[in-house]
Amino acid sequence: MMRSRILIAALFSLVALPALAQQQRIDPKDLKAPPKLPAMAAPSNIAGQLAQVSDENVLFLDLSSGGRVKIVMRPDVAPKHIERIKTLVRQGFYNGTIFHRVIDGFMAQGGDPTGTGTGGSKLEDLKAEFNDLPHVRGAVAMARAQSEDSANSQFYIVLMPVLKLDRTYTVWGRVVDGMKWVDGIEKGEPPENPTKIIQASIAADHVPPPDFAAIKPAATPIPAGALNLPPPASGTPSGPQPPR
Repeated sequence: MMRSRILIAALFSLVALPALAQQQRIDPKDLKAPPKLPAMAAPSNIAGQLAQVSDENVLFLDLSSGGRVKIVMRPDVAPKHIERIKTLVRQGFYNGTIFHRVIDGFMAQGGDPTGTGTGGSKLEDLKAEFNDLPHVRGAVAMARAQSEDSANSQFYIVLMPVLKLDRTYTVWGRVVDGMKWVDGIEKGEPPENPTKIIQASIAADHVPPPDFAAIKPAATPIPAGALNLPPPASGTPSGPQPPR
């Protein structure tokens, strides 16, 4: 009985397969040419695709720690902050300012013309532009006071990832070259011999770097009493800053 069923099934397959093949045969008239896809657009201007980044959105920081730091700015996520940075850079605002608060394994903060951690520019404070850019190593973000809309001129560069700050501070760029010079920024709150921004420039302006070989690695010490920051044991400074 079993053999009979197997034989019947085999005979059915021999009969059914040609009919199935006939049903599945494609008529050449039914074939259509593949759709013509639109030409691929060039990659968008995002960090990492340097060939597509305009020099207008590249910031150079020449540091007394020994070299030039290249930062790709992101006007697509923080347009007002990038506009502010460009304005201050082209005014020469950052030239000669120090990194006044530098915590090893965390971040290096600068951009205060007074060097105290409580100063800023004469321009109005910025409205926050929080975004999804993460606080990874090399990220550059705006420092602020307690109010979300209190960023002005101070910024910080992340030394090690601190993702707990994501979406609470405006990240507007990232270091893509020269991170070793950022790592070489003098540590301290405040540093004894703070590192200076010798000059800041926008790549589109073609400002040549200084002669780093002629610059002493250590900046001039800050005179006693010039900084009015409280000691670390009493808490963090009261000026614009990211928390620990």
